[in-house]
Amino acid sequence: MKEDVLDVLMYLFENYMDDDIAMEADPETLKIQLREAGFLNTEINKAFTWLEDLSVLQEGTAAHALQAGRSMRVFSPLEEKKLDVECRGFLIFLEQMGVLNAASRELVIDRIMALETAEIDLDQVKWVVLMVLFNQPGLEEAFIWMENMVMDEFHQPLH
Repeated sequence: MKEDVLDVLMYLFENYMDDDIAMEADPETLKIQLREAGFLNTEINKAFTWLEDLSVLQEGTAAHALQAGRSMRVFSPLEEKKLDVECRGFLIFLEQMGVLNAASRELVIDRIMALETAEIDLDQVKWVVLMVLFNQPGLEEAFIWMENMVMDEFHQPLH
């Protein structure tokens, strides 16, 4: 059985991202489909809560966009514990490349910290970035860039 909230989120994203009908379906129907795919009820419920929280945060961010400016993000000790140097560096890289802005960066960090895992690896960070960018108004090009990166790496055959 798959037991990780991020696994549920990734499954939803991979299987329903382009399927407007499925995403507009009754959440209970989606939950049944997830259970049939082998996910646990507790993880499914946590994933739906994670998505609902993301939606609320995105609405607040759209209304109160942060100023990008020349500020520097300092990670808290808890964030440093969960995000290793490679992950933190990747987030900084994405911001410098214009894929993330200050507001979307904070959403990504918030959603990473909301995951109940002690540590998160770079591939998982990429998926969270992709999920955050998915519904961000004005960041469609950044989403496409990130989607290409994640999907190309995800679908590479093993050697």
